[in-house]
Formats: sequence, C-alpha cells, structure tokens
Amino acid sequence: MFENLTDRLEGVFKKLRGHGKLTEENIKDAMREVRMALLEADVNFTVAKNFVATVTEKAVGQEVSKSLSPGQQVIKIVHEELVQLLGGDTQEIRLDGRQPVTIMMAGLQGSGKTTTSGKLAAMFKKKGRKPFLVPADIYRPAAIEQLTVLGEKLSIPVFASTTAMNPVEICTTALEEAKIKGYDTLIFDTAGRLHVDESLMGELKNIQAAVPLSEVLFVADSMTGQDAVTVAEKFNHDLEISGIVLTKMEGDARGGAALSIKTVTGKPIKFVGVGEGLDALEIFHPDRVASRILGMGDVLTLIEKAEAVVDKKKADQLAQKLKKSQFTLEDFLDQIQQIKKMGSLDQILSMVPGMNKLKQLKDVPKPDEKELAKTEAIIRSMTKKERHNHKIINNSRRERIAKGSGTTLTDVNRVLKSYSAMLKMMKHMRGKPGALTGVKRRKKPKGMR
Repeated sequence: MFENLTDRLEGVFKKLRGHGKLTEENIKDAMREVRMALLEADVNFTVAKNFVATVTEKAVGQEVSKSLSPGQQVIKIVHEELVQLLGGDTQEIRLDGRQPVTIMMAGLQGSGKTTTSGKLAAMFKKKGRKPFLVPADIYRPAAIEQLTVLGEKLSIPVFASTTAMNPVEICTTALEEAKIKGYDTLIFDTAGRLHVDESLMGELKNIQAAVPLSEVLFVADSMTGQDAVTVAEKFNHDLEISGIVLTKMEGDARGGAALSIKTVTGKPIKFVGVGEGLDALEIFHPDRVASRILGMGDVLTLIEKAEAVVDKKKADQLAQKLKKSQFTLEDFLDQIQQIKKMGSLDQILSMVPGMNKLKQLKDVPKPDEKELAKTEAIIRSMTKKERHNHKIINNSRRERIAKGSGTTLTDVNRVLKSYSAMLKMMKHMRGKPGALTGVKRRKKPKGMR
C-alpha cells in the first residue's frame, strides 16, 4: 500500500545524506518534499502540514547524535513522528472483565463488515476464546446467510437471526443465549447503508442503548482514502467508536486513510485486513507500519507470520532431511504451501529490511506469484514416486507432467533444474559446521581436551 510513499521518502533522505551538515535551509527543502509526498499519498492536508511542522521544529537546531549522520537523525525524527501519526502504541480489544465481551461492527455497506466479523471471530478462536457471531443486518439480501456460511467454515456458532426480527431484539436475545451457552465474545454484524443517514445511526444507537458494548469498531475501506476518514469522523461523532478496522490494506490504495484517520477521529486503528482469506486480519502496530513506510522492513511481523504457519514437528523433520540431503520435491511443495499461508510474495518481501532498495535495481528479478503457482501445479502433476525421486523423471514423464499441469516442457525443465541446483547448494552447505542447523562449533578453550 505505501510503496509510492516509501519511494518518495527514500529519495528525500538520499538527498539529505549528501549533505555533510544539517542546516535550516536543507531541512526545510527536504520537509517541503515530504509534505508533497504525503499529499500525493492522499493524507489529509492539515495532518500533512502539522506533521511536517513538527518534524522541522525538532530537526532544526538539534544537536546531531555522534552515532548518527545528519540524514539518519532526520529519518529517526520522521520515524518517531510517523509512529505517533499512526496512533502511538498498539491498541487491542478491551477485555475489561465483562462477560461476555461484546463488539459491535459498524460502517457503510460494502466496507467489509461481515467478512471482517468472521475474521475477527477466527482470531479470537485461535486465542482460545469462544466467539459467537450475531447477524444483525436484516436489510441486505443474504447478509444473514453470508455470516452463517462464514461461521460454518470456521466452525464458530452463529445466532439464528431472521429478517422478521428487529435488530435490537436480535442483539439482546443473542446476548442472553451467549450467557447460557458460555460464549465469551459476541460480535454483532450490523447493517450498513451506501451513505450516512439518520435511520442507520438511529438503529445503531438503539443497539448501543440496549446492549452493554465493550467495543464499537468502525470498519472502513482503505481504498476510499479521505472519504473513509470523513465517514469515520461522522460515525465517531454520533456513536463514540472505540477503534477502527481498515480493510483492503493489501491493495494499491495510497495510504492516506491509515495516515490520517487517528489524528482526525482521535480513535486508534486496531486491526487491518490484508487479504481475502479468513486468516488475513492483523493487529495494527504503528511502529512496525512506520518502519515499513521508511523502507526498514518489519521483521517482527514476518517472524509472527512464520511462527503461525510453521509446524514445529515438520520443521524438525525437515532440518533432519536437509542434513541428510533427503529434501524431496514433496518437501519443496510443502514449503510453497507454507509460504502461501504467510501472504503474497510482495507482502512478505515488504517486511524484509532493505528489500525496497533491492527491488529498484534493474537486474534483480521481481517476485512472481504466477511462477510460484506454476511450480506448485507442476509438482502436483507428478506421481508420488516422482516427487520422492526426481532422477526417474525422463523425457516422456516430463511431457506427461507438462500436459497434466497445463504448462510447457520448458517450465517443467526449469523447475527440475532449480530443484537440482538447490540440492547441490544444500550438499555444499552440509559440509560446513552448523550451516544447516544455525549452530556453530565453538572452539575449545586452551588447556581443554
């Protein structure tokens, strides 16, 4: 999402690094470009203006740290202010001791409330809680059915709402049922409209008055930019929301909503939707997002994603196979599956520090999701025997695999060639102490046998 902004800011900081000394003049020149970059990213004008003023004030006349160059000092200040702009500390759902925890999802029609309700329930279930989905939208065709289907996919109970019921009645009855059945987290999927109107707000206020709510989350489509910020401000004025969920953060929106919404509404972004999968919802970490914007990567989120998809038992088995050069095409396919669970290649690479600079080099190959999918199709078209022993794959087998996977003989040869090269590299690494285990042999101290 922030790729264009990242490129622009890196250009600004590159110019600053060319100066041996920071002066008021070159700082103001740099900040002028930063302001333009923020405005191009669809950041609210007042927010961009105040941000630049704060950074300029802190940078001008500040004594440069001995451990940092003048350019690095400005980057440090910009990073600190970006974190504050995005909300400061990470804000999660308030588990205030109230049982059950009650969360109302609010927003305009099409913002992704229903899908986000399912994703949020899945996140809570993963944390060991007992979520209960409550369809309270009786107006949109198939809204109740959509949430019911999501609940079935996730094996999460859904309240049996009907269009004949009143939304307030649905929420109060669901609350009583949750108390009886021991559900500790209720998620109310409320109705939306194509625009803000009195009937919508009236209905949400009635639910708010009838049910003791722990959270009111406003769900906004980040692709709508400043329109999302304006609508969030209106909802907050009428309902006093407790937090914001930004959907479609994996898209090509410029990022203005994420950078403006906290300042305008005073309410934190709590979650972001980063894909269509029911596990594609992340807690929003302002410091990590600020680091991504400045091209510093996001190693912590990358580690968390890896830990979420990696089976420790399988990882240990794979380590043993690597040490014995027993890494098969079946294992290769398994690794592709785990990478896909972590998100798109672009998302994963955006979390690697310095990757943005590397992507700008002409000779560096760009990540290609289609090639990954093609590789997966080719391996799946092999027999189990072929996956465990690639040496038996002769020309006739290659032609059969190409036909079965809808690819070409050249594609099959490329996959097998890449796999063979990987095996050679592993064999070479196996000869180096600790190369495949991450453990280096320590030299014995003198005097020890």
